[in-house]
Amino acid sequence: MFVLLMLFLFKYIDDLIGKGFEWYIILELMMYASATNVAMALPLSVLLSSIMTYGSLGENYELVAIKSAGISLRRAMYPMLIVVTALSIVAFVFSDYMLPIANLKYFSLLYDARQQKSANFLPEGVFSPSFPGHVIRVKRKDADGQTLHDIMIYSKNAAENNTDVLLAQEGKMYRTPNGEFLVLKLKNGVRYSEDHGRNNYNIRQILTRYRFKETEQKFDISGLKMHRTDESEFKNAFQMMNLSQLKTNENFTRRQVDSGLNVNYKLITAYIKYYSIPARPDSAKKYAATVINNKTISDLKINEQVNAATNASSEARSIQDLLKNRADRDKDLNNNVRRAMLEYQKKFTLSAACIALFLIGAPLGAIIRKGGLGLPVVISVVFFLIYYIISTIGEKAVKEGSLSPIIGSWVAIVIITPIGMFLSYKAATDSVIFDMEIYKRFFNKLFKKKAVVG
Repeated sequence: MFVLLMLFLFKYIDDLIGKGFEWYIILELMMYASATNVAMALPLSVLLSSIMTYGSLGENYELVAIKSAGISLRRAMYPMLIVVTALSIVAFVFSDYMLPIANLKYFSLLYDARQQKSANFLPEGVFSPSFPGHVIRVKRKDADGQTLHDIMIYSKNAAENNTDVLLAQEGKMYRTPNGEFLVLKLKNGVRYSEDHGRNNYNIRQILTRYRFKETEQKFDISGLKMHRTDESEFKNAFQMMNLSQLKTNENFTRRQVDSGLNVNYKLITAYIKYYSIPARPDSAKKYAATVINNKTISDLKINEQVNAATNASSEARSIQDLLKNRADRDKDLNNNVRRAMLEYQKKFTLSAACIALFLIGAPLGAIIRKGGLGLPVVISVVFFLIYYIISTIGEKAVKEGSLSPIIGSWVAIVIITPIGMFLSYKAATDSVIFDMEIYKRFFNKLFKKKAVVG
């Protein structure tokens, strides 16, 4: 979980740093992110812990003592299998009841955090348009971040004309206690203001110069505060739904697809005139001889033939545009059905993944006979990557429509479960499939036989 949280921070560090968030906002976001990462962290944790546990038992010859007492490895795995099964049930309850809420909180808060404007109002050497009606440039800041040097402030009027310019040698900035305004306390400066004359023809006819020893400028920053979006706007996403909501959404979308097909048929049949296409065109020659007002195309005059061809072409294009729009809508609806089915199946695959990876981890630990965080970590990461890559490919295929949602969501489990059963059989029969000496002797014998034959 720590590694996944670090990946989260590295991914969104640019969206979180420098925006003036309170510490509890970052903590809340990390808490929701950790809840959404359970689907990835829990199976990996089960795999790693099972390899470490049974590897430590094998390394300390405790598995030998268990087998010498007449207890098989399968029987020794039963208590842990019961624990993992209970953990899988808890994981299913979590994915159905708590994960949708965590996703809703997480994505809504992350959206608001990414939309938040930067709290670095006045970066050095940059004309900052953070305040409506003003553009401010600060040449240099002191280490405290509040003392400013060589300040330039352009004030814009309604016509967007920069007729007021303020220059100051130094100043300090601070927020008001309620956080609504940013105050710049400026020293040793001058303000230039241009105004129109009496005839209102030239907006820069009169120039006024104000020199000051000290003055204050107040800027409204209430719009820069973090505003929370209503969470109900995110509830239609499939990650925010439980099983019953996903099933309801799937059924509703399927009814939309069916009704859309009926509407498409009625629209097309009503749009195409009864004489536009023959009832049963047996051949292209008969189709070309379509009867229009009891006349064939060849019986019409040249201008009538041109008009008939133009009308037919226009009607065909209209039907084509209609079908294209309806087909795009139908494609989107079918895509929503697949996504809803995929999320529905993922509620169960989390529990199944815990059991399948335990069936790999426990016999692997008994075979390699190594505990700790060395070899078990490497092996667990390799097997988890195999599972994760296959699962990701299956989900992508489902979203593209090239694979059934049930097959795409369960393909990784179906592939790794036989591997776990095979490893369990090898561990129960005291196989040493990771003993490099066996493979070295095998290849040495093989090469010797080839040398003799040669």
